[in-house]
Amino acid sequence: MKPAKGEIVREGQCAQPFVCPLSRVRAGSVVCIKQLAASEDVMNRLREMGFCEEQQIKLIRRGGNLICQVCNARLGISERLAESILVEPLTGGLQPA
Repeated sequence: MKPAKGEIVREGQCAQPFVCPLSRVRAGSVVCIKQLAASEDVMNRLREMGFCEEQQIKLIRRGGNLICQVCNARLGISERLAESILVEPLTGGLQPA
């Protein structure tokens, strides 16, 4: 499934109202993954790790790499990779611009 035209993040902008890259979420926030906007190989690997559409995750820590709690496991991903994971914040909100 490829992202629909106009739903891809461009220069850090949100794809849809209330949907933003994981890299823009505050530490401590719980979010729901809405879309993966990466190459097919990267999307498959993210799904294998538990970063699936509609999966709820918690951003534990920011700074360099992001530490996320996914399916009762803590995983680290780069900020660049987090740009391709579009989420809807459930608590905590977005990082100030």
